Amino acid sequence: MNRAWWRERSELGVCALLLALGVLVLTDALTMDIDIGQRGPVGPRTVPLAVGAGLLLIAVLLAVDVLRGGRGEAESGEDIDLSEPADWRAVSGLAGVFLAAAVLIEPVGFPVAGALLFWGAAFVLGSRRFDRDPLIAAVLSFVTYILFDHLLGVPLPGGPLMGVL
Repeated sequence: MNRAWWRERSELGVCALLLALGVLVLTDALTMDIDIGQRGPVGPRTVPLAVGAGLLLIAVLLAVDVLRGGRGEAESGEDIDLSEPADWRAVSGLAGVFLAAAVLIEPVGFPVAGALLFWGAAFVLGSRRFDRDPLIAAVLSFVTYILFDHLLGVPLPGGPLMGVL
């Protein structure tokens, strides 16, 4: 099979991803440690098993469609040119910003790491409003922290600001 064949059937990559994800979810569900004393038809394995089986089914159906010549159609409102190459500079910049936020979230806390994430993403995507962007990022990160940590009860690391917030 040559490169042109694979290029015409690039959706097979999505099929492979869905298949791998389905196998991972099913494996995790089947090896889940559950309490033997639990009774009833719906347990902690039910939803992961259904999701994993659904992922496998979708992967197979999509692969069959692609191999029969089916192609994904761009939406009429699509504003991108699929013939242009990917902007790897932006992709790698965003990956770096996400990685930095993941590394910094524990030592500096979510409010600071989130502000750096929001501002860094805006910067990588082209915004150069140095007077406004850091302030918006800080407010957005702080509000997100308050919503998750205090209102929803999802604990996020506060870092050095833990006593203040």
